[in-house]
Amino acid sequence: MISPQVSVFPLKKTLVFSVPVHLCKNYGDWLQARLEAGEGAHVVTLNSEMVMLAEKNAAIEAAIQQADLVIPDGAGVTIYLRLEGFKQPRCPGIELAAEMIHRLAQSHEPRAIAFYGGAPGVTDLAAEKWQQQYPQLEILTRNGFINETEEAEWLQTLQAQQPSLILVGLGVPRQEYWIQAHRHLCPQAIWIGVGGSFDVWSGNKQRAPKFFCRFNLEWLYRLYQEPWRWRRMLVLPKFFLRTLFTR
Repeated sequence: MISPQVSVFPLKKTLVFSVPVHLCKNYGDWLQARLEAGEGAHVVTLNSEMVMLAEKNAAIEAAIQQADLVIPDGAGVTIYLRLEGFKQPRCPGIELAAEMIHRLAQSHEPRAIAFYGGAPGVTDLAAEKWQQQYPQLEILTRNGFINETEEAEWLQTLQAQQPSLILVGLGVPRQEYWIQAHRHLCPQAIWIGVGGSFDVWSGNKQRAPKFFCRFNLEWLYRLYQEPWRWRRMLVLPKFFLRTLFTR
């Protein structure tokens, strides 16, 4: 049952093919209300690739369906919504995650956050960058290349420390499965799958310039940085053709 505090920010929901996406004027306010009400949330950052993956994979579709908040992260998703008559702006997951870090850093009560995923060294460096801006932040970190024993220890740490924000950068769909399996350990936390955000925050990779973001071409800049992703990018024209066919 959602508390009255959370109901101040009602969420509308529509479908992109078979998966939901939530419509909201300010996702950060909604998540803040969840925190203040002691309600956790699993946030999925939806893009075209995930939508098409869900068409073929029942497990990832179920993970998206069960999430508390599904935001339109990808350009394809926002274009789909626009064609359906919804004026919902794109909400990149990296920006929502950063907003929640800012909110927690500026709160009256010190609250721990956790970074999990990324390559060895990258996650720690991302945390250092944030702590340079907010020295008062307590950030728990663990990279994504750990064995079963180390993972068990990490889960024990999360359960003991109860961070308010847990950012998981294991890539899609692994991060969604991991959150789904373990969010019960910190039921009052906001869990967000953040993909490669730690690489950007650490300075290991650069986010697309504003020009690319403005014209929904961030995917093209990412392909330039990571040409090995070209096979995965083939899903984008399939998504747009499916969109036109559906309409």
